[in-house]
Amino acid sequence: MKKFFAMLLTLSMLLTLPGCSNGGKTPPEQDMLYSSAPIQFNSDADQDSSSQREEEPDEEESESQSISSSSTASSSSQSSSSSQPAVSSSSSSSMASSSSQTSSSSQPAVSSSSSSSMASSSSQTSSSSKPAFSSSSKESSSKPADKVTSSKAPSGEMRAVWFSYLDLASMIKEKSKSEFEASIKQAFTKVMKDDYNTVFVQVRPFGDALYESGVFPWSYTITGTEGEDPGYDPLEVMIKAAHDRGLKVEAWVNPYRIRTASNSGYELDEDSLAYYWLVEDTGDVIEYNGGIYYNPGSELARNHIIEGVAELVEKYDIDGVHFDDYFYPTTDAAFDSDTYQEYKNGGGKLSLAAWRRENVNELVRETYAEIKRIDSSVRFGISPQGNTDINYNEQYIDVEKWLSGSGYVDYICPQVYYGFENDTCPFSATVKEWDNMIENKNIELYIGISASKIGLEDKWAGSGRNEWVENSNMLARMVAQARKSSHYGGFAMYSYRSLYAPNAAVKDQVDEEKDALAELM
Repeated sequence: MKKFFAMLLTLSMLLTLPGCSNGGKTPPEQDMLYSSAPIQFNSDADQDSSSQREEEPDEEESESQSISSSSTASSSSQSSSSSQPAVSSSSSSSMASSSSQTSSSSQPAVSSSSSSSMASSSSQTSSSSKPAFSSSSKESSSKPADKVTSSKAPSGEMRAVWFSYLDLASMIKEKSKSEFEASIKQAFTKVMKDDYNTVFVQVRPFGDALYESGVFPWSYTITGTEGEDPGYDPLEVMIKAAHDRGLKVEAWVNPYRIRTASNSGYELDEDSLAYYWLVEDTGDVIEYNGGIYYNPGSELARNHIIEGVAELVEKYDIDGVHFDDYFYPTTDAAFDSDTYQEYKNGGGKLSLAAWRRENVNELVRETYAEIKRIDSSVRFGISPQGNTDINYNEQYIDVEKWLSGSGYVDYICPQVYYGFENDTCPFSATVKEWDNMIENKNIELYIGISASKIGLEDKWAGSGRNEWVENSNMLARMVAQARKSSHYGGFAMYSYRSLYAPNAAVKDQVDEEKDALAELM
């Protein structure tokens, strides 16, 4: 009898394990943009406790330093050099949104093999609490079969590879046009030969531009000095090289970040609007914790960001615009206290958290409207963290709102950087959760997968920490599982270096993973 009750107690504990989205704190996961690939080459980066994600390394210090992201608060008049175009807003700004969820996990994952339930709905007007989603027990911890069940690729499947500024560093930093051209052609040829059809190229990592811009200064990641003209247009080169190989190109933009603690040594271009706002202390940019960020609560800053997106769509033959997972850098109320107080003094009723979420909603909504105003064929999507609790309560993004209505995104590409055996956020349950969140049938679900974990211990995965070491078909299994989702439209691999320039210690396993995935392509 004692054994019987002991078994019941154990079972009840397993069934109540916290899921990604229901308050169980997710262990820090690598940032899609930066630390995913570097994690394969260098030591683990430090972590930002507020966002529960690993920081991005700065390429100048062996790509191993950690960086955080942030935003700014307060609005003010701007200099004559930065006229802001009127940007239309589509869709209502209502904060209310509710949705019933049946799966737990906040990172995009493939459908869950373990069951979960706990539907919940929540009004998001002035409350800062995230709607409770379902919790899920850990997926089977037994070692999966070596052979992946055949999975037919759906028609029109998007197959992307992320090229971060760190992936581009060895090709572009202090290189001539011909040198960069040769390197990027070689890289895109490898991607094309492996049957990928899209590249997400990072063109604005730090409030700057890897292209000729009248809105943002030249990126220091090209020449080492912000504002210095490299003598050619890297984005133009990338677009031609990609399209010549039948690849689509999406311009990847980090909207709010200007500098972080680890790259603050690079001086801002004195002719940039960010520099002017900083020096004049207008409140449109914020210095916080060693970094500099556009203030999400500033209308001028928001219009400046959108103007930069409009320039990309108007000047370049891009197929899409892609925002990453960096929004608010902190939960600290002091970050934008002045701007929030101005809002309250003006009669605002929303809580700090709800007000922050609406600031991001406005940026997303108006960016979408401006893109479609210029060219309705250009797609707009966002790749948030997989953890919906962190997204809602720490980065202040209301993804559920974006996916339940229209006028926000064409696709969502959550970063599912978890294995199937992850104790907290099992891959399948996470993908299922994201699939269930989509209520607008016109929005596609792309699954972000981290190839940077191949062959390495996943120290935050609990009992699944060795899953990426013991298996050589993780990518194929994830793609096969993701294809079962009802809103599935494709997948994206992070990152180029993790697939094509891995550390020697894991190269053989990466090649095995690529071979297994090739069978599904």
